[in-house]
Amino acid sequence: MPLFSRPATAAKQSAVTPPMGARRPLRKTGVAAAAAAVVMALSLSACGSGSAPQSADGTVELRFSWWGGDKRAQLTQEAIKQFEAENPKIKIKPEFGDWSGYWDKLATQVAANDAPDIIQMDEKYITEYSSRGALLDLSKYEIDTSKLDEAALNAGKSEDGLTGIAAGINAATILANPAVFEAAGVPLPDDTKWTWDDFERISSEITANSPKGTYGAAAYGTDEASLGVWLRQDGKSLYTSDGKLGFEPGDIAAWWANLKKLSENKAVPTASEVVEAEAAPLDQSGLATGKNALAFWWSNQAPALEKASGSDLKILRFPTKTGSSADAGLWYKASQFWSASSRTKHPEETAKFINFLTNNVKAGETLLADRGVYPNSEVRAAIESKLTPADVKVVKFIDQIKDELGEAPAPPPKGAGSIQEIIKRYTSEVLFERLSTEEAGKKAHDEMKSAISS
Repeated sequence: MPLFSRPATAAKQSAVTPPMGARRPLRKTGVAAAAAAVVMALSLSACGSGSAPQSADGTVELRFSWWGGDKRAQLTQEAIKQFEAENPKIKIKPEFGDWSGYWDKLATQVAANDAPDIIQMDEKYITEYSSRGALLDLSKYEIDTSKLDEAALNAGKSEDGLTGIAAGINAATILANPAVFEAAGVPLPDDTKWTWDDFERISSEITANSPKGTYGAAAYGTDEASLGVWLRQDGKSLYTSDGKLGFEPGDIAAWWANLKKLSENKAVPTASEVVEAEAAPLDQSGLATGKNALAFWWSNQAPALEKASGSDLKILRFPTKTGSSADAGLWYKASQFWSASSRTKHPEETAKFINFLTNNVKAGETLLADRGVYPNSEVRAAIESKLTPADVKVVKFIDQIKDELGEAPAPPPKGAGSIQEIIKRYTSEVLFERLSTEEAGKKAHDEMKSAISS
């Protein structure tokens, strides 16, 4: 299923936030390497990062790394040019690639004491890097955070300080393709009232009224976010504030039991089709090709999917267990963070660039909604007229759910980078009926517990 973990390929997924939309899982070697490399980096005796020394005329060069596709690279480099025009003594050297190789590369750079000065960081790894001292505490430098949404600002804070400033915010959503609904003769749901039973009924009906190979919904189960929403609707959480699991084996077993029921009623694709869909790029996803009426995605991925599908997609809240959208359990997520290496030789200049990206209207007018809805409320208002209709739709949805949000979930603890792979693997075991939901719940819970405690 498409929710929350698709890597951003170089050519097609510039607006994608990989950890919620990706299909291909992060390689386990990358997760292990990331943690091991940070430890190695901090044990090295050399000091300073790989940033260039100050030149004779006082000019400094900062390295800036991010993941994303061609469009993101183009927009980001234009923002760099604008910053350099205002700050001629600071030069920014861009380093970018796709999600799948980004973390291995960053881990290697940190281990070699060659980390970029400015780092686009993800929620999955910010605790891992910051807790080991690899990220700069940005609260000690002149970065204005007064106009940032509080939840977005708090997402980058920990006992290690402010180690990340949100580059954008988004929310977990279900995207609907109205054309598939219409072809099946099924009305769109009222997302302020629908339940998980409604989701099953509607999806099954669409499958029954559609050509073979078209399903009412994509399957969940290859991500953390949809599990997180499910748990929050039961008053549980994926993680606790002290870095432990916030649920029991029976909780995740119930989540898989619901998925199993969806599969048995043909509301979602077969197990083999789910596995096949894992490898599909965004523009070949079931939602984009009209093979799914509903699918789980982060809100900021809606514009790219709308373009790929050629349809006017609709953004929906998650179903609930009570029939009230106030119980959906949604939250504002930092799509990515601006972080900095703790070993940069130029912390003041690094902070100045992050402040520009965060607060400068020119940066906002260039970056627009590529990394999600701008977390700075003043910049968000200033750039609204320049957004595409699809981006405006996302901004309106983010504003629409504002009064329904719960508290932001606890950040992923150290070792959480492997959790998504564990979820995906046991989802496959359940769908292929190699394990019962209870067996999968117990085994997965034990494995997750071990991952974050080791």
